[in-house]
Amino acid sequence: MTAPADGKSPIEVLLVEDDPGDVLMTQEAFEEHKLRNRLTVVSDGAEALAYLRREGQYADAVAPDLILLDLNLPRRDGREVLEEIKKDENLCRIPVVVLTTSQADEDILRSYQLHANAYVTKPVDFERFISVVRQIDEFFVSVVKLPPRG
Repeated sequence: MTAPADGKSPIEVLLVEDDPGDVLMTQEAFEEHKLRNRLTVVSDGAEALAYLRREGQYADAVAPDLILLDLNLPRRDGREVLEEIKKDENLCRIPVVVLTTSQADEDILRSYQLHANAYVTKPVDFERFISVVRQIDEFFVSVVKLPPRG
């Protein structure tokens, strides 16, 4: 893969989100603003861990450079997923942005205790949601130096 002319290489983003409306808004944010990053979506915590560990149908999955993780997920809660990611020596280097509707102090504190790299509350307004996704993209593509994929 060659780097774009502006020097920003696309990144692989894994979105772990069970709400179809939020998935659609995130996909639209990527498309509408021409974000070059590749967005892969899984809809529950167990599926996220299978994807990250390249198990079953995900044996050929590309390792993500960034994970956008909802907290309230079926099968495996986002907090459990975050804990599993951060204690796995093969996954712990991947930045995880908790992107959730929860504004509860205990969720914020617990996420950071589990080593989330950022905690972002999802705006309900579409334009604000797009702005937040763009800011996350800008930060992780243009500002932060990500670890090599592997």
